[in-house]
Amino acid sequence: MAGTNGFSVSGYGPQRGGLWSQLSARDSVVRRLDWPLLLCAFLLSGIGALLVWSATRGRTELTGGDPYDFLFRHILNTGIGIALMIATIWLGHRTLRGAVPVLYGISVLLIVLVLTPLGATINGAHAWIVIGGGFSIQPSEFVKITIILGMAMLLASRVDAGDLAHPDHRTVAKSLGIAVLPMAIVMLMPDLGSVMVMVVIMLGVLLASGAPNRWILGLIGSGVAGAVLVTALGLLDEYQINRFAAFANPELDPAGVGYNTNQARIAIGSGGLLGTGLFKGSQTTGQFVPEQQTDFVFTVAGEELGFVGAGLILVLLGVVLWRACRIARETTELYGTIVAAGIIAWFAFQSFENIGMTLGIMPVAGLPLPFVSYGGSSMFAVWVAIGLLQSIRVQRPMSA
Repeated sequence: MAGTNGFSVSGYGPQRGGLWSQLSARDSVVRRLDWPLLLCAFLLSGIGALLVWSATRGRTELTGGDPYDFLFRHILNTGIGIALMIATIWLGHRTLRGAVPVLYGISVLLIVLVLTPLGATINGAHAWIVIGGGFSIQPSEFVKITIILGMAMLLASRVDAGDLAHPDHRTVAKSLGIAVLPMAIVMLMPDLGSVMVMVVIMLGVLLASGAPNRWILGLIGSGVAGAVLVTALGLLDEYQINRFAAFANPELDPAGVGYNTNQARIAIGSGGLLGTGLFKGSQTTGQFVPEQQTDFVFTVAGEELGFVGAGLILVLLGVVLWRACRIARETTELYGTIVAAGIIAWFAFQSFENIGMTLGIMPVAGLPLPFVSYGGSSMFAVWVAIGLLQSIRVQRPMSA
């Protein structure tokens, strides 16, 4: 029996007329949303806007003299991301399941274009496509989503149909092939940070799918072997090798490759318990920390908002992960569980890596802090992921 919320009461498939076609439908869908998850994502983006504003308002070489430039852009990116989230909820993760081959093909095409003259190098990574008018996209951010959807589609196909209790070896091999192709292309850029995230996503997806343990162990072993092989073949750029060297020995070149991490730790350490106050951080206003609006945005929180403000960001990220885990646990379909698990692995590792590199406990890998860092592509991708999580919750059976 179809409900008036645009979905069947049993949660199977979008019904004709669209999700928002009736007022009563809107009320029902709104009631089903995971509001703690949504509120925390909103708060993280709002805090991010303030931190990005603080980090850029005095950077005339970036803003062209307009101190509000990055603030407005961050808010615009967030608004577009929220619109994409709403569209994702309206379409539904099951509808997108049928469109995975098309989405996958588009994402692979985009990362291939990065390797052509259309590609551009920004902050040392040749991972962007410049469209014009100052607008650029980083396709690897969207590849994370299509890897999750593609692997989930294959791994859950026969299980959700009732043919198997767990994915068989052939299905697991096919799903890994879906991920390996774009990963190999991204490695050629090279965008090591994104590859690291994709490997963790693959691991999270396989764990959630119930794949045989030998595949989990094989993936971990392949990741280690791949890292050694990439280094031995010289596929990494010199600046990436230097970053790992600086991580292993922070005193190796404190004024060179170790500068970013050293300054980040100084900024965070100077904040104390309550911070110096928004817009009052000497490291931030003095522009001592490079890329502070993107990769090192957490240093602004540590310096100007202190342990309390930085801790709040950690708590909000923790709630996002907790609610995502709850959604993964409560859904009755393996496909939804796998999609949610892939997003959890993505958010958890990327947050840990970003914050860890500012504290010196992880190597610098050029990964943004979800919802907080400035960047259109990353902001769009994480809000689409929130839309997928909300869709899984909205379309679950009423009894779940």
